[in-house]
Amino acid sequence: MTEQTRIDRLVGEHAAKLSERLLAHRAQLFPPDAHKQLRRFTSGEVADLLGVKDAYLRKLSLEGRGPQPETGPGGRRLYTPDDIMALRRLLEQGAKVPGTYLPGRRTHADGRHDHLQVITVINFKGGSGKTTTAAHLAQKTALDGYRVLAIDLDPQASLSALHGFQPEFDLLDGGTLYDAIRYDEPVALREVIRKTYFTNLDLIPGNLDLMEFEHDTPRVLAARSGQMFFTRIAEKLAEVEADYDLVIIDCPPQLGFLTMSALSAATAVLVTVHPQMLDVMSMCQFLLMTSNLLGVVADAGGNMEYDWLRYVITRYEPGDGPQNQMVSFMRALFGEHVLNHTVLKSTAISDAGITKQTLYEIDKAQFTRATYDRAMESLNAVNGEIEGLIQKAWGRG
Repeated sequence: MTEQTRIDRLVGEHAAKLSERLLAHRAQLFPPDAHKQLRRFTSGEVADLLGVKDAYLRKLSLEGRGPQPETGPGGRRLYTPDDIMALRRLLEQGAKVPGTYLPGRRTHADGRHDHLQVITVINFKGGSGKTTTAAHLAQKTALDGYRVLAIDLDPQASLSALHGFQPEFDLLDGGTLYDAIRYDEPVALREVIRKTYFTNLDLIPGNLDLMEFEHDTPRVLAARSGQMFFTRIAEKLAEVEADYDLVIIDCPPQLGFLTMSALSAATAVLVTVHPQMLDVMSMCQFLLMTSNLLGVVADAGGNMEYDWLRYVITRYEPGDGPQNQMVSFMRALFGEHVLNHTVLKSTAISDAGITKQTLYEIDKAQFTRATYDRAMESLNAVNGEIEGLIQKAWGRG
């Protein structure tokens, strides 16, 4: 007679063991009560971020203008993220073109305001690099001087974990977007916004509480209470609209009420695609479902006007023949809606993730130079192209 095990107990035991091990792993990486901190950036890295020469930064330092860098091993000059922002403010004062160093929203001479950019990062299939793409985009735009709010809308909370929040330890009393968009007694959005170790980057973390919105909404719809689920996120973002230039939402890998509400709040949509046949077939089903459901939302008064929609090829291997065929297929089919640049599959990106870091925060000395440079060039090209779309939506460039 085979031994039978109650699945609820077995899964519970496995969850407890895994949670204990993850807690030990975090304690090893970061001491108790410690918070993640961002490394210092070399003067060469800062010069690249600002678009100036390293010699010019040295000149500013010698003249006592702007923040004074630390001196690291070998005499390297090191800047904190706050230092980078201070340099941006200093250089912007003498810039010939407004927004050269502070590229965020502006109020124009005619009184017109640049609108808040809300970018939803979506895909129906897990493993497409959705969270990795959202995290690197949020961090790079913050480093580039934009005021960024990242929202983890995925109950699996990978974006939160990357930024130092472990849901089962840090969010025992709530603190996700669900608290702000719930139908009964919602809190102000500012109550769930957390500061991160990245200057200019705030986060609303996620956890399993977000699933409650999926459970609550059918009940509200059945009661015909007049509350519209698809307006919940947009209405809450309006509370903090003046505080940010960009909002980047990492959506869950399914087309539920959360994703549809995020899409209704969005001004732009970024669809991640792994260039393999099964993934593209899955995306086809996702696009069909999205079109049908959002058509219903639009008929009910939802906002479906976007500044742009783009597909970004992720985990791309240039030497893979079938992947190249899929990329060519997508470019022929969707034209300019596919980003020109791709996110390469890289051990640098995946290895950084093991220690809950992105490529923008990990020390490049941990990798071979060619591997790091190749991955960084790929990410910077993709994020630079997206920043170009943001600027164009504001009538610049």
